[in-house]
Order: sequence, then structure tokens, then C-alpha cells
Amino acid sequence: MKILFIGESWHIHMIHSKGYDSFTSSKYEEGSTFLLSCLREKGVEVDYMPAHTVQVAFPQTAEALAKYDVIVISDIGANTFLLQNDTFYNMKVIPNALGLIKEFVVNGGGLLMIGGYLSFMGIEAKANYKNTLLAEVLPVEMLDGDDRVEAPEGVFASAVNAEHASVKGFGEWPMFLGYNKVSAKENTETVLNIGEDPLLVFGQFEKGKTGCFMSDCSPHWGSKEFLAWPHYADMWINILKQIAR
Repeated sequence: MKILFIGESWHIHMIHSKGYDSFTSSKYEEGSTFLLSCLREKGVEVDYMPAHTVQVAFPQTAEALAKYDVIVISDIGANTFLLQNDTFYNMKVIPNALGLIKEFVVNGGGLLMIGGYLSFMGIEAKANYKNTLLAEVLPVEMLDGDDRVEAPEGVFASAVNAEHASVKGFGEWPMFLGYNKVSAKENTETVLNIGEDPLLVFGQFEKGKTGCFMSDCSPHWGSKEFLAWPHYADMWINILKQIAR
């Protein structure tokens, strides 16, 4: 299985104030390191595209994406795909990256979106996928505004279908610190919930299969307990197998 994993990276710029004086510093972080190492250890071939490279490196043709079995989008907003450098700075007409992803699914590829502050609608609705081509493709209905549910006290996953191939044999469901609130579309399958809200949903669009995991694959919504959960790696492998080309 070969996947293209997009997102889960960020730059942090800080101002340090010490009395009269101040100075700035910055750092770069990637949130998917643990997950990607788990996938590679299980034999999954991963091409990783950090968020800041999408505007210059995203493939320009459907043929370039066709070598993948699954595309994973995690914690990266729609604007990064739609406002690539050639268009934003040079007014160049280029293919719509989200349109290429939609075509990828239409032709039989798998698409997984993982939750986060810039997934689905996200913080202040800035991820904004409801107003893009992927709204039709994904198996969930998104809210109109900010869709975060913050749960500092911790909330637990529960199985809607414990016999589903993605979670069969798992138990002692892990804790999360938040998630994106959605509703499942008709003719989709909800496998896990948090309370009454979907956590893991599968669907189909044209020839391709789709999945949505509404919480995070890494901190902060992905709690330490989730990352240490014995079934963490197997669950992601199973999810990818369910939707792979």
C-alpha cells in the first residue's frame, strides 16, 4: 500500500519579553512523526508532504496522484491547496488541487481526512472544507461554523459496530481531548462514536472509498493514552486497508 500523507506540520513564532528587552524565535514541528513511523514499520509506503510544501509541491496532474492507493489529509486547511504560490503571487492558472483529489477518488482512490484545528471546518471555520469540492466527496456533513468540541476533561470513544474490520477485536477504547463535530451522511457507515457524535465514518464516492476520523492522530486532541493505546497502529492500518484502491 502506498499513501500520500498531507499536513500535520506547523511553524511557531514566539516573542520572548524579559523586562525592557525582547527577542523573537521560531521553531518548526511535525505532528505525524509517530503515526508515520508506525505505518512504515507495518510495511506501508508513505510519501509525506508537510503543510508548508503543498503550495509549491502538490502534483499538477491526476496521473501523478494515481500512483497512490490513499491520500490522507490531516490538519491543513483548504486555502493551502487553493492558494498555491503560482496563483496567489503570479496569477497563474493551475489545476484545482482539491479537484485533482476529487478526481483521484472518482477513479478509485481512497481518501481519509483526520481531524484537527484545520480539518473539516476547524477553528473559526478557517479549514472551510464544507465550501469546497471535497464536501461532496467526504462521508460526513460539516457544520457552517467552528466545529471544534473541546474536552479538557477527556471523552472516550465507543464502538457503534465492534465487528467492523477496522476495529474488530479492539477493546478499552481510548480517551480524546476533543474532536470536530459532524453528522454522518446517508448510506455511510459509522463505526465509532464519541457520545452521540461520529468519530470514525466510512463511505463511498463514485469508484473510490472514503473515511473520516474526527479527532487527532497526534497531540493535542490525540491524548497520551491514545498514542499509547495497544491498538493505535493497527487501527490506522485497518482504516487505510478499508479505503485503499
